[in-house]
Amino acid sequence: MEPILTINNLTKKFGYLTAVKDLSFTINKGNVYGILGPNGSGKSTTLGIVLNVVNKTQGDFQWFNGTTSTHDALKQVGAIIERPNFYPYMTAEQNLKLVCKIKGVPQNKIDEKLEIVGLLDRKTHKFKTYSLGMKQRLAIASALLNDPEILILDEPTNGLDPQGIHQIRQIIKDIAANGTTILLASHLLDEVEKVCSHVVVLRKGEKLYSGRVDEMINSHGFFELKAEKHQELVNILESHAKIEKVKVEGELITAFLSEPMSASDFNKLMFEKGILLSHLVKRKESLEEQFLQLTDGQEN
Repeated sequence: MEPILTINNLTKKFGYLTAVKDLSFTINKGNVYGILGPNGSGKSTTLGIVLNVVNKTQGDFQWFNGTTSTHDALKQVGAIIERPNFYPYMTAEQNLKLVCKIKGVPQNKIDEKLEIVGLLDRKTHKFKTYSLGMKQRLAIASALLNDPEILILDEPTNGLDPQGIHQIRQIIKDIAANGTTILLASHLLDEVEKVCSHVVVLRKGEKLYSGRVDEMINSHGFFELKAEKHQELVNILESHAKIEKVKVEGELITAFLSEPMSASDFNKLMFEKGILLSHLVKRKESLEEQFLQLTDGQEN
């Protein structure tokens, strides 16, 4: 795997507040990474450090193979870490031409990037006529002008309506499908689950988890169960080797698996033990449920 960004034991303190604490993770080429955490968890600070707009307190980071200076490496990075800031009375095309001049890149990619974000037909319209979602899409086009190796987005769907959110997420998927690595910060579990292949979970500046989204907790799923012999079923489950945890809410029993097991095998086993199930559903935990398990026992 080819590393694009490696972060080692990064710490950032603002006076008495530790915004990022001993953080380490690696971003490899060709994946969509999410930094997930509530507001104030250190996501934006981490992005600010690697983009050279926030000074680190301790630790280090390196772009690409470590032989490139941060200044040169950032020429291969596209980033949106604040609200898009364009000239309202200039058209989208004029604004992007100005960005090309500032970045020192040719203007021949403007139409191509506007096409990617679905704004080619609006390129002669003034920025002030754009909706919030269109403004965000223009910012993404702007960040793509230098054909970056990695695109960094901080809360890309914040404040958008459902249609705008859907459009941005689809654009992110399309950009990733064409081989650009993406790193996005989000407080939305749903966003990370739908868009990202990998996730780094932060809480109060500390890493709780780093890895693939689908392996966030090596979950084998759970059974939702009901039976007339309610207490007998609970007793069997609590002593079963493949059941990790049992939760009872009224008539509904939830049995979390510690090993793979099919619903039909489970049903057969219960039948052999004299339990007739009136309700049996096997589910895989959503990222949200896994996230809550992951943060369970942490201080609020």
